[in-house]
Amino acid sequence: MTGPPTTDGHVDAGHDDTEQTLRHLVAGRWVTGTGADIVDTNPARPSEVVARGQLVGTDEVDTAVAAAAAVSKQWASTPFPERGDVLRRSAEILAARAGDWGRELAREEGKTLAEGVGEVRRAAEVFRFFASESQRPVGEVYASPRRHEQIQLVHRPVGPVAVITPFNFPIAIPAWKIAPALAFGNPVVWKPAADVPLLAMRLAEALVEGGLPDGVLSLLIGDGTAGARLVEHARIERVSFTGSTAVGRALIERCGTLARPIQTEMGGKNAAAVLTDADLDLAVAEVAAGAFRSTGQKCTATSRVVVTDAVADEFVRRLCEHTSALRVGDPVDESVQIGPLVSAQARDRVRDAVDTATQRPAVQLLTGGGAYDDDRAAGAFLAPAVVELGGGDPLWRDEVFGPVLAVRRVPDDHTALELVNDTVYGLSAAVFTDNLRAVTQAVESLDVGILHINSETAGADPHVPFGGSKHSGFGPKEQGRAAREFFTTTTTVYLKPSRPLVT
Repeated sequence: MTGPPTTDGHVDAGHDDTEQTLRHLVAGRWVTGTGADIVDTNPARPSEVVARGQLVGTDEVDTAVAAAAAVSKQWASTPFPERGDVLRRSAEILAARAGDWGRELAREEGKTLAEGVGEVRRAAEVFRFFASESQRPVGEVYASPRRHEQIQLVHRPVGPVAVITPFNFPIAIPAWKIAPALAFGNPVVWKPAADVPLLAMRLAEALVEGGLPDGVLSLLIGDGTAGARLVEHARIERVSFTGSTAVGRALIERCGTLARPIQTEMGGKNAAAVLTDADLDLAVAEVAAGAFRSTGQKCTATSRVVVTDAVADEFVRRLCEHTSALRVGDPVDESVQIGPLVSAQARDRVRDAVDTATQRPAVQLLTGGGAYDDDRAAGAFLAPAVVELGGGDPLWRDEVFGPVLAVRRVPDDHTALELVNDTVYGLSAAVFTDNLRAVTQAVESLDVGILHINSETAGADPHVPFGGSKHSGFGPKEQGRAAREFFTTTTTVYLKPSRPLVT
């Protein structure tokens, strides 16, 4: 297989800002779609086209799933070290092209250039971790209560897996689903968000160039109809999804009807608690980073802050000063700290949420929250906002998915920690303190999948489990060794010789 051809027939390396041609990888071939036109524009400059092509139709979905099913046994029987070698070679390709592909990511999705390059490198890191799984134990042996018998637990591939990924991490989130699926012997049919098709194509390119056999991965750039057909396809064995809570819950219900295992990572309304003894310089920097990096478009973003009265005035003052000083602009400018949201529609939705909230009693806009009237007006830019709430409010409970931080003051540390749990979500939380009793209370009582002490709520390392509780997640966790639980099935083997051993 080769990389997606440009209109002049040459393989596109993605080293410049010229308009790219989108292709789908279907059953080992790069093809144009048969669906509606798709135009991928730069959210900082909407008149600038990053890439264009056509969405997939139902025929491509069916062909991709059929190809995955056809190669399933062959890929499962490929020695684990050989599968790991494909991932390892693909990781080197990702790392080598991180500069070019990170720039494309910034232009396509709106992250800053540093974040875009860092995300491509993170995808390479994820691939390396799962490549190394071939060097770890692939099963367990247990003692038997019977003489001369051994009990083995064998992990086996599950078969074709559907992967559905969101716009906000267009290469890292797909990597942490696709890498373990492939490592453990499963072919993948992948539908990325149509907002970020170019980086999806780049990840598929890396795997193809890394030597992945035909049909083991198919890339389908499609809409919700294509996603629904993929999830419900009779030959798909499992579904891994990251996206909104509403869509995730609908998929959980549908997969329940189909008796099909599903793994979901959904919404978050992550809180940081700034306690009485907090280092305020650290807390301000980390809370702002968690809230406003990636323009707040992270499921792990800090969107709520609870601060105790003893330090509230000083913390809020410093936080607003820090926030208003952040540089917002074209994400490929290396001095810029915050880029645009992914689209004008996303910007308008977030701005409307702030405007609506500030019309309610006991809600005060402290800084930001508006669009720009300068040369950023045409782009999807929004000034990062800090909003103080006098009590419970929809802005405290509803996921906004943008650069908006809601602040509440409380009388003491104990109340602050209680308010962290005041949400239907349970993905991530942060606590700023050096008080051992407070840390112990946080670890024992906060209902979240990820807890940070004195660091921002965002962040995920490939060697440890990732995922949330309550409405933030359903099914096995992602990443680390936890990924094996979803992408394999187990057989318990009772092994005993047919004749007595000669002693």
